Amino acid sequence: MLERAIVLGASAVGAGIAMIAGLGPGIGQGFAAGKGCEAVGRQPEAQSDITRTMLLGCAVAESTGIYSLVIALILIFMNPLVNML
Repeated sequence: MLERAIVLGASAVGAGIAMIAGLGPGIGQGFAAGKGCEAVGRQPEAQSDITRTMLLGCAVAESTGIYSLVIALILIFMNPLVNML
């Protein structure tokens, strides 16, 4: 019983650490959006190209946050380590 509690506690800590990876995409997307607004302000005629490139970059950056969310959900709800006890 104690081993199960330790595994569940360590899994919760691991899920929290995994969610720290969500900070990077948030900062990166905010930086990209800010630079995209600056670029549109300098060249309004290139708005569609700038927006398309910015959205593609944000989608790629968001994949890291989604991967960390999936790992955290697996550790919390489908914990494979508990079944090994």
